Amino acid sequence: MAERRSMAEIRVTVSHSQPLRVFFYVQHLLGIGHLARASRIASALAKDGCQVTVVTGGVPVNGFPGADVTSVTLPAVVASSAGFSGLADQSGKPVGEEFLSRRRDLLLEAFRQAAPDVVVIEAFPFGRRQMRFELLPLLDAISKADPKPRLYTSVRDILQQQKKPGRDEETVGLLRDHFDGVLVHGDPHFVQLEETFPLTEAIADKIIYTGLVAPALPPEPVETFDIVVSAGGGAVGRDLIRASLEAASRVARDRRWLLIAGPNLPEQDYADLAMDAPGNVELVRFRKDFPSLLRGAELSISQAGYNTVGDLLVAGCRAILVPFTAGGETEQSVRAERLERLGLALALPEAGLTTDMLVDAVKAALSRPKPGNPDIDLGGAARTSAILRDGR
Repeated sequence: MAERRSMAEIRVTVSHSQPLRVFFYVQHLLGIGHLARASRIASALAKDGCQVTVVTGGVPVNGFPGADVTSVTLPAVVASSAGFSGLADQSGKPVGEEFLSRRRDLLLEAFRQAAPDVVVIEAFPFGRRQMRFELLPLLDAISKADPKPRLYTSVRDILQQQKKPGRDEETVGLLRDHFDGVLVHGDPHFVQLEETFPLTEAIADKIIYTGLVAPALPPEPVETFDIVVSAGGGAVGRDLIRASLEAASRVARDRRWLLIAGPNLPEQDYADLAMDAPGNVELVRFRKDFPSLLRGAELSISQAGYNTVGDLLVAGCRAILVPFTAGGETEQSVRAERLERLGLALALPEAGLTTDMLVDAVKAALSRPKPGNPDIDLGGAARTSAILRDGR
């Protein structure tokens, strides 16, 4: 049983001492995908005998990271808009210099206490530019540490494409100056980093593909739904849930529908949806057994986030993907289009999504056979652990 204690404003869960000490920073701002992927990697490291400290800085999510690691929780910040243009506290109030300075100091103290052999920073410097106020000082602390830990960035296979001049060059500079490796959590046969990061050649010697960080095959579901609709964290999935609820009254009315609205869907929106749900629909905020539900389902309707797609590929479930595109986001669209091209999903646009479009897609998807085993490497968690332990 893990022991819990407090350190200033940091909540710490202490695990047993292990040979390799890994310090893993992850900041989720809107959804929970970054946190879920990092937690899966951290658990693989812990399973392999490493002492892992995971530092999180978003709104706490039950079950992430797991109880098998040391959990350090900084005062939470969230995105102040869907375009990630600023930071706010949990109440939505923009954060000030005093708040950010306190977070920075707490992060640096956690680093000093962990005394890691390896540091992994999720997303940065490809993303999370808003966190430079604490991550640049962390890079400086790493460079001055004796002994100096190895430093890696942990990124998904498809990046948000930069539009502002000089951003990619700045990323390359930080990688060349500070990082020992770039862990790309994808299969180069599915998508390569250069497809969404044009300066990949400048960092080619640092890139290591790990495979997708997907879960193991889940157990058989204890409850079966024919059609499972999920909106990730729920902060931006209201329209998808609404369209699915309306579609359930017009198509596959003899099927059981489960709509998972997400923990971050505003309470009033959730109440309105629950009031309108037809008899063949069950509406919930969260299901821990989501991967198992996909294994038993005939069809999934979801956004095209990294972790959801990993669950779908493992489960072999038919899929309709509605990629998140608000605020100029491009990552999910690239993933959905690639999967559709491989015959592993149907893709619909988020902008202008109508119930008629979704009804037609449900009919088309259910008329297809379930996809077979995809020719995509899904062993990224174990492979990442091996890379870090072997010192590549």
